Amino acid sequence: MMIKKVLKVSAIALVLGVASGCASQAAVDAAQATADGAARDAAAAKSAAEAARASADSASQTAASAQSTADQALSAATEAQNCCDANRDRLERMFQKSMSK
Repeated sequence: MMIKKVLKVSAIALVLGVASGCASQAAVDAAQATADGAARDAAAAKSAAEAARASADSASQTAASAQSTADQALSAATEAQNCCDANRDRLERMFQKSMSK
């Protein structure tokens, strides 16, 4: 967004400078320098945006990996709880059986 605004302003400044009749070589050179600076800024912003996108993709993959690990841990914990419940029930039955003798 910001890049487009800078480029538009630079282009408008160049056109207005030429159209107003003040098209001296110095004004044209200044407008060209402004346009070149805007193009460099746009390239730098594009590069930063691509780096941010890559970073976001990496963060997304890391989050997905963390979620997968959490899901596996939950599954293991559920299995362990089921095992504990089964052992408790078995011990309870053994205790009840020994008490009835």
